[in-house]
Amino acid sequence: AELVLHAMIQFNNYSKAIIISGDGDFYCLIDYLHKKNKLLHIMIPHPKKYSALLRKFHAYFVYIYELKTKLGR
Repeated sequence: AELVLHAMIQFNNYSKAIIISGDGDFYCLIDYLHKKNKLLHIMIPHPKKYSALLRKFHAYFVYIYELKTKLGR
């Protein structure tokens, strides 16, 4: 709830949002950000472990495990 609250309080203070979660609890926030053209990425830890509710936003997905080598440097 805190992520959603702060995303909305700060809505006019950012141009794009990156949500780091595969949890379906954030579906409403992600959907709203998408509709307002404020969604840049949804970063998901693993491609097989995310909510089915988020499937329609697959174009925004970035899988964190694929960045492991880059992030490890």
